[in-house]
Amino acid sequence: MCEKLGLTYLVTGGCGFLGWHLLQILLEKEDKVTEIRLFDKHADPALEDYSTDKVKVVVIQGDITNYHSVLASAQGADLVIHMASLIDVWYKVPDQVLYDVNVQGTVNVINACVEVGIQYLVYTSSMEVIGPNVRGEPFIRGNEDTVYNVWHGMPYPKSKAEAEKRVLEANGIKVSSGKHLYTCSLRPTGIYGEKHELMRQFYEKAVRNRGCLINGIPRNTEHGRVYAGNAAWMHVLAARALREQPQILGGEAYFCYDNSPYKSYEEFNMQFLSQFNFRELRLPLWLLRIIAGMNDFMHWLLKSIYNYTPLLNRYTLAVACTSFTVYSDKAQRHFQYQPLYDWDQARMRTLRWVSTFPRSTKDS
Repeated sequence: MCEKLGLTYLVTGGCGFLGWHLLQILLEKEDKVTEIRLFDKHADPALEDYSTDKVKVVVIQGDITNYHSVLASAQGADLVIHMASLIDVWYKVPDQVLYDVNVQGTVNVINACVEVGIQYLVYTSSMEVIGPNVRGEPFIRGNEDTVYNVWHGMPYPKSKAEAEKRVLEANGIKVSSGKHLYTCSLRPTGIYGEKHELMRQFYEKAVRNRGCLINGIPRNTEHGRVYAGNAAWMHVLAARALREQPQILGGEAYFCYDNSPYKSYEEFNMQFLSQFNFRELRLPLWLLRIIAGMNDFMHWLLKSIYNYTPLLNRYTLAVACTSFTVYSDKAQRHFQYQPLYDWDQARMRTLRWVSTFPRSTKDS
C-alpha cells in the first residue's frame, strides 16, 4: 500500500488525560506525522508549545456534538483517533448528555470522515462495553472471544457500547474520495498514570477524612489496570497498522492492557497513595452495600433539588467487587503490541506525579 508522507492526525479529546499521553508518544515514536490536531471542548493552548521543528501541534477548541465543528477540524486530516468521551458512573452527567457526547459525537466523527475522505479511524472504547456486569460474574484473563454475560447497569457503558458498535459497523463504507473507511476500536482497562484526576480525587477524599481510606472490597478481587503511556502506545501502533494492514485491523476490537499487577482498585491505588501514611479502615461488605443503597436512595430523593453524586453507589460497588482481568494477546498478534513501559517504569512515573500533590498527611 502506498503511504502518504507528512501525515496529519486529528485527536478528539486531545487535551485530556489520555490525549496528553498520546501527544508525548506521537512526538517521540511516530516519525511520519507532521501535524497533530488536538480537538477538545476544554482546549489547552499551552499544548501547542510541544511543537517541534518536524511536527506542528495545533489545539482546536470545539464541541464533539457540533457536526460543523468536527467537520471543520477534520479538513485535510489523514487519520482520526477519537478519544472524546464523557465518563460517568456516579449520576453526575444527565443521560441525554452522555448519549449526545459518546454516541452522537461518534456519529459526527464517522460522518466527517466520510464527507472529508478520511480513510482511518481509531476509536478509544472501554472495557466496560463488556463488563464487569452488575451481577458480579467474574471475567478472568479473558480475551475478545471469551463468552461473557454483558449486562450494562449504567448509561455510560451503554453509550460506549453503542458508540463502538457504530464505529465497527462503519468499517468498509465508502468515503467521498471513493475509497473506503477502515476502523478499529481499543478497549482500555482502568487507566492510571500522571494527570489521572480520579486518583487525585481519592487522595483528596482521604485528606478530608483525616488520612483515612475506607475499604471493604474482598481482597481476592482482581482488576486489570493499564498505564496511560502504554494505552497511548497501543493507539499509535494501531493507527500505524490500520494504515498499513487495514484488511487485518479493520472492524476489529482489542482489549488494551499491559503488565500492571492484578489487584482490586483500592489496593492498586494504595501502591501510590501509601507514601502519604494514610490509614485503611476496612468495613464489612454488607455495610458497604447498605451505604451504597442509601446513596442511591438519596440521589433519587434529592435529584429534583440537588445532584447528590457520591463515588460509592450500587453500580460502582458491584464493579469494584467483580474480578475483571484481560489479555492483550490479540493486539500482540495483529500489530505486535508490547508495553512501552514495564511495571517498574509505570509505577515510578506515576509516583513522581503523585508526590507533587499539594497537600498530604506525611509526617513532618
